[in-house]
Amino acid sequence: MSRTTERDRWRSWQESWDRQQEWYLPDREERFRVMLDTLEALAGPAPRVLDLACGTGSITGRVLRRLPEARVTALDLDPALLTIARGSYAEDERVEFVTADLTTADWPERLPHPSYDAVLTATALHWLTTEPLRALYGRIAGLLPEGGVLMNADHMPDESTPRINAAVRAFDERRRERDRAAGRQSWSDWWEAVAADPELAGVAAERFALFGDPAHGDHNNNDFQPPAWHAQTLREVGFAEARPIWCSSTDALVLALR
Repeated sequence: MSRTTERDRWRSWQESWDRQQEWYLPDREERFRVMLDTLEALAGPAPRVLDLACGTGSITGRVLRRLPEARVTALDLDPALLTIARGSYAEDERVEFVTADLTTADWPERLPHPSYDAVLTATALHWLTTEPLRALYGRIAGLLPEGGVLMNADHMPDESTPRINAAVRAFDERRRERDRAAGRQSWSDWWEAVAADPELAGVAAERFALFGDPAHGDHNNNDFQPPAWHAQTLREVGFAEARPIWCSSTDALVLALR
């Protein structure tokens, strides 16, 4: 298999991940657009970016397409997703990869650079409950100089509007049922396909040992905070400014500036 064909194969997996994620988040590209606009506005055309909990490299790829002079460190713990990301950006000198556990205190020591212009993350930190997330925000603050940027796009529900939330949840469930009937992959479907692939079966088994079987649920589902909590906490741990810059009925993109 040629290097180009091999890279295309990994990028096909990456694209299938994006489609699977869009089943849950139909406005996913819009939050990325706002994130990239803001990155360019605050960090310029050639930032050094940390893609935190990078997964298959969704943010990394969008940053490099938008800002070809950027440099990205992509960090994750998931061996299967990192395998796909590494294959997708093989021989791209603009990207470095790091395997690290964000729940440990020493993960910043694994990074190849002492500081970054921006730390970006999406649909990832909801794995953490409240106090570990607060600690993580503090460690991120230590990686950013004055003027450095953090953006986190994730599930940040507001429980003060229960009737609105219930209506939106019911609407989303109906939409996903229609899409599922039309053949869209779910989270567990995607992971089942990964585990069945001979080149990925080994790292999929490692992943399941670390995080559990996706078919049975492997996320934090009970300890989410609203956007206001994220903004306040970010200011408390050392950011000069913080606020939501995009939101949907269930999710938000919070921006913090050192």
